[in-house]
Amino acid sequence: MTPHLNIQPDIKLSVKQTFGIDSEMQVDAFAKKNEFVPEIDKDYKFDRDTTLAILSGFLHNKKVIIHGYHGTGKSTHITQVAARLNWPCVRINLDSHISRIDLIGKDAIVIKDGKQITEFKEGILPWSFQNPVALVFDEYDAGRSDVMFVLQRILESDGSFTLLDKNKIVKQNKYFRLFATANTIGLGDTTGLYSGTNQINQAQMDRWEIVTSLNYLSLEKEMEIVLAKNKNFNNAKGKEKVANMIKVASLTRRGFIAGDISTVMSPRTVINWVSNSQIFSDTGYAFRVTFLNKCDDAEKNIIAEYYQRCFGEDLPESMINIQI
Repeated sequence: MTPHLNIQPDIKLSVKQTFGIDSEMQVDAFAKKNEFVPEIDKDYKFDRDTTLAILSGFLHNKKVIIHGYHGTGKSTHITQVAARLNWPCVRINLDSHISRIDLIGKDAIVIKDGKQITEFKEGILPWSFQNPVALVFDEYDAGRSDVMFVLQRILESDGSFTLLDKNKIVKQNKYFRLFATANTIGLGDTTGLYSGTNQINQAQMDRWEIVTSLNYLSLEKEMEIVLAKNKNFNNAKGKEKVANMIKVASLTRRGFIAGDISTVMSPRTVINWVSNSQIFSDTGYAFRVTFLNKCDDAEKNIIAEYYQRCFGEDLPESMINIQI
């Protein structure tokens, strides 16, 4: 069993100095990091509203859920805040393979005093609950029903959690924090983009005390993020190319909303496109292997038109035509 962390926040950090956000907020933090603290990405760009929501969760013990389109950096926002606070952080992706037993724990056979006995091994949920840990549930709206009922017990918690499997009540650590990310906001997938997501019980949604959204940014903000990851493009010629790439992405987003196409470019896709264009020294080919090959053949002509409008050149016919 992972040992308990006998630590607590021992310093205060200025939000203005640490995150570059115009705020007088001072937030609790740890002077030293341990194995559960995420690594700092020095190039990470923080969104003001999302960062303040996350910091309020850390400072005031509020349960925070972030929803928005894929690739916008919802989970990374939380882990990068935790990294700068030296706050231990555990991420769990609620895919279809995560079960109640994975979270709560299970009986396991162990050897004690030379004898084989059955002993209950606590899962990641009760361990996190009893430690100064930021627990992050990714893909919260994809969780199985048995898992969601377990999580409701945590959301309802008034400082204790009944571990029925062990007939034990565990006490919440004063510095345990709970976060989640989701592509939808509990109402199910109305777009067709996120198959596998579920509606979330509204009584459970009400227990999330801070709800914030992180969707696609302005061209200027997205440019900052892309250039931070691809510094070789931080010049006049590179910025012009990246701006055109972001414009293509913006057209796919509008086309998706209008129902013209079914695949959309996220900021993560743009970052990959820029990186791949360096590898192949060919913007068009990099576009093909980064995004176009993921798209429905029937929609490739529309997407090729987006590319032509932004770059003033056609993609090769071989990239677009359907081979029969």
